[in-house]
Amino acid sequence: MNTYHNEKKGFIDPVCKMEVNENSQFSTEFNGKIYYFCSNHCYEKFIKSPEDFVKEKKDIHHHSGHEHKHHHVENGHQIDNHSHHTHGKEDDHACCDTGLDEVQKEAEKNISRVFEGKSIIYTCPMHPEVESDKPGNCPKCGMALEKKEITLDDDERNPEYEDMLKRFKVSVVLVIPLLILAMGDMLPGAPMSKLFSPKLKVMLEFVFATPIAVWAAWPFYEKAVLSLKGFNLNMFTLIGLGVAIAYIYSVVAAFLPGIFPPEFLSETGEAQVYFEAAGVIVTLILLGQVLELKARTQTGAAIKKLLGLAPKSARLIRENGDEIDISIEKIKVGDLLRVRPGEKIPVDGEVVEGESFVDESMITGKPLPVKKKKGDKVIGATVNKKGSLVVRAERVGSDTMLARIVKMVNEAQRSKAPIQKLADTVSGYFVPIVILVAVITFIVWFKFGPEPKFSYAIINAIAVLIIACPCALGLATPMSIMVATGKGATHGILFRNAEAIEKFEKVNILIVDKTGTLTEGEPKVTIVKPAEGFTENEVLFYAATLEKSSEHPLGAAVVNKALELGLSLKSPEKFQSITGKGIAGKVDGREVYVGNRKIAEEFNIDISGIKNEAEKLQQEAYTVIMVIVDSRPAGIIGIIDPIKETSLDAIKTLHKLGIKVVMATGDNKKTAEAVANKLGIDSVFAEVLPEDKVNLVKKFREEGDIVAMAGDGINDAPALTLADVGIAMGTGTDIAIESAEVTLVKGNLQGIVKAYQLSKATMRNIKQNLFFAFIYNSVGVPVAAGVLYPFFGILLSPIIAAAAMSFSSVSVIGNSLRLRNIKL
Repeated sequence: MNTYHNEKKGFIDPVCKMEVNENSQFSTEFNGKIYYFCSNHCYEKFIKSPEDFVKEKKDIHHHSGHEHKHHHVENGHQIDNHSHHTHGKEDDHACCDTGLDEVQKEAEKNISRVFEGKSIIYTCPMHPEVESDKPGNCPKCGMALEKKEITLDDDERNPEYEDMLKRFKVSVVLVIPLLILAMGDMLPGAPMSKLFSPKLKVMLEFVFATPIAVWAAWPFYEKAVLSLKGFNLNMFTLIGLGVAIAYIYSVVAAFLPGIFPPEFLSETGEAQVYFEAAGVIVTLILLGQVLELKARTQTGAAIKKLLGLAPKSARLIRENGDEIDISIEKIKVGDLLRVRPGEKIPVDGEVVEGESFVDESMITGKPLPVKKKKGDKVIGATVNKKGSLVVRAERVGSDTMLARIVKMVNEAQRSKAPIQKLADTVSGYFVPIVILVAVITFIVWFKFGPEPKFSYAIINAIAVLIIACPCALGLATPMSIMVATGKGATHGILFRNAEAIEKFEKVNILIVDKTGTLTEGEPKVTIVKPAEGFTENEVLFYAATLEKSSEHPLGAAVVNKALELGLSLKSPEKFQSITGKGIAGKVDGREVYVGNRKIAEEFNIDISGIKNEAEKLQQEAYTVIMVIVDSRPAGIIGIIDPIKETSLDAIKTLHKLGIKVVMATGDNKKTAEAVANKLGIDSVFAEVLPEDKVNLVKKFREEGDIVAMAGDGINDAPALTLADVGIAMGTGTDIAIESAEVTLVKGNLQGIVKAYQLSKATMRNIKQNLFFAFIYNSVGVPVAAGVLYPFFGILLSPIIAAAAMSFSSVSVIGNSLRLRNIKL
């Protein structure tokens, strides 16, 4: 089935022409194509009369190995287009009035633009489903669209911020004399009335107020009109209405006072004007916008900081031994790179020569430098402290850990937390209700208020419109999410999306693997005990020859031990891996099985001769591998994987936080229990297969628990996907990282503790923001409407309403930015 889109998630709303993505909750099928909508209003409008919005032209197919049909709408017409951009009317003639050659040229030009990486997508910081290929305003909330992905080359300048700042400065210069003129008579002696006649004073107010109410407020009017066109009523709808009503009423009162009833006029025949209200409202709202835009730019600082870590060049070692400096973009997988003391490691790779200490704190958050030697992995952008290293490049460009971190942070910052749906739902109903309240306020004051009734009615209605702007409500969640994801990235904690942050806070059970999570993940062979008729070297030879074809870390430990002893290994025949049990094959014509107790059971081998010795080692936390040759035990190999120094403290902290820790490992029960006893783990499930981990997650979830699963291997991927929160240890495989919602760059339990603390702090911050925004609007609107006037004689001036509205937004932003300072 076709979808109505322009590639890369860009789906065009056929009603309002804005871009949305496939996550939009509003979609329908018409004539075999799926259409997505930015709002329920557009969706319902389309449903009533789809033919009004989709007038199909003849399809033109462009063949380039595959057939592409990307549709673009302009002026109600559906047009084939190969770009993932949404172009304006300039493209209309290219597709409608020209032949296949012109369409093909345009398509090729657009495709090349994509591959050159010059495509920029803009999105709304509060409504990430809204996307566009050019700057503009969000049709839902009126906020300026921002670049979806932050890059280091981005200009530090923010055109919207600079424009608002300029308008604010001009407004401040003009609003001061405006206020003096309007309010000066409140001073002893009424100085303004002595200096100016009533008519002249009103005309001067008009002169000072007009640039503010017309030019400075113009962006608000544009956004208000856009909101009314798409019926996406938002904060700018209220601001635009409030300012426009105050200004237009004042202009009419200034130039045509005779149209008002006599009771509306002063003794000198002048009608009451509110130029100062319009001027001050605009100035205060501009101040709020300036502070908000300034604060929002700070949310991208974490990504900029990460991007700035990457070195610009590297020292390449050529095949002939010569060394030259090349740009980072030219590095290829397999290149040998020299990293001198004090230099940054250019890309992810493996040390092939030299020893040094590497500072990984900027990626992992771990303060102490880590020793690196031949065979160790290094991360791009970390700093080589002392010795010289030669590194073989393994991941370059967008595959490096740093690039993946930046990508995940970008995506997470633009995602929506489920709690945001509450704010969205409230905002959707709130603005129409506020407009209705403003109308009722006007009617009640006009009918029952004191004289001059019309003045009281209009000023209170404007106060309702201004104070009720739901910008604080809209900012409450996205600001916290953007700050939190940036904070997490600097500590090596990567949330895939905002939903992961929200769910993590509710976790009460953590399921962890043993190897690589609780332990170092670098097992070593320390004991080899042969059975009668075999030597230690023979046991190692048979086991290591088979393990050469295995990717298991325990197998690598066996192979390393055999090579240390100088054993010459051969290639096995008929190698097979038996999941969760071990491996089998032929070595020198002999049938060899290597694995745990289950491998013996699989092939009905009697292991009674080595069983007791194996159990003793297991009780001492050794992992035991049994080696069976020609259906009889040849010996056992004892492998120890040291427990990480951080594991014990992390588990104690998790217990204090109310999280139960469960170990699920493929290792044997006695070894697993020995490790669990040392660490104080709550429950142990040993000798589990991958499907057992999945069933374990299911079991806890069915019991009502919120489950987090931490893992680092391919076999963990199904359980990571099923868990409420899947946590991939960054030292693990790509498939584990792709299956998880949280990735820890440094794979240890301390990272899980930090992630939980950050999640907890973020959700607390969001709830504070939402509470403040809800309370502010709940209290502010009735006060502005005048409910306190009959009892206390209190009225809320539109000027005070504007100040309060701006303060509420700035308060939410300030509260969100506090997350940058929390200690993890």
